[in-house]
Amino acid sequence: MINLAPQPDFIVEQPVTASRISGRVTQAMRYWLLSLADRVNISPLIAATVTASAQAASIGTTSFGILQVQPGVYRLSMAARVTRAATTSSSLTVTFGWTSTVACTTSSAAITGNSTSTTGSLTYLVRVDEATAITYATTYVSVGAVTMQYQLDVLCEQVV
Repeated sequence: MINLAPQPDFIVEQPVTASRISGRVTQAMRYWLLSLADRVNISPLIAATVTASAQAASIGTTSFGILQVQPGVYRLSMAARVTRAATTSSSLTVTFGWTSTVACTTSSAAITGNSTSTTGSLTYLVRVDEATAITYATTYVSVGAVTMQYQLDVLCEQVV
């Protein structure tokens, strides 16, 4: 049943006066906003991330999906984990590539534990030229009837 009886008005509106709202930002608020802008400006910009799961082969040289690479310093990071162990042995190496006047690369140590708790990671700072590709690749080896599978997460952040 719907009650249509008038309800008491509990909201009492107060008139807006010049003494209540000045229209100005206080000095404390101004300093807080400036410090917030500084913190945002120095934060790294995530340029691209890639997640590949249930991989059972090498990944050829692949460009991060960055439409326009700005010159500067970038942080390249990767984390890899074996998700299925091979029968006998396995190995995984991750390589990053970029151009800084000349073509450069860096690679992770080979991940060779061959159990599902085996992990590896790499973080590297690089200076990149304008409008050049930043790439990642993997080198995969698996021995035995059951092949090794892995999950790979790669991240590219513009730092400066």
